Amino acid sequence: MTKNGIRHIATFNRTALICAAAAMALAGCNLTAEQKAAAAAKRAAPTAVVMPATKGEAAEGGLAKYPDGYPNFGAPLTAANVQMSDEQAAELQHQLTALAARRKAGAISEAEYQARVAEMRRLAAEHGTDTLSEISK
Repeated sequence: MTKNGIRHIATFNRTALICAAAAMALAGCNLTAEQKAAAAAKRAAPTAVVMPATKGEAAEGGLAKYPDGYPNFGAPLTAANVQMSDEQAAELQHQLTALAARRKAGAISEAEYQARVAEMRRLAAEHGTDTLSEISK
């Protein structure tokens, strides 16, 4: 055989090996439905667990107190607050998507869009302090 023929065979073999390695690597990326469900379960947000008070009576703020009125820090704390439900999140997402679609379609002016964005940012900035002041009352 000539050197040219050997070179062609070597190039063909090298290409075949690279393609086979790529095919095996890509085949390893496929997940079954069970594996996808298990991965989604690992990424899901944890659910809030409310622990019952074991010592003393739970007070209004969730902190147990001794009979003499002093706080009992030995009792497990309860969950801080109720989290946003899936329905509330979906409704909020729907509202924001509709706002963006109306802006893109030109149904609302840029000034009105910016005013709504500023209102949402103001709500995000002030919501924490407003809620804390309401809780502390």
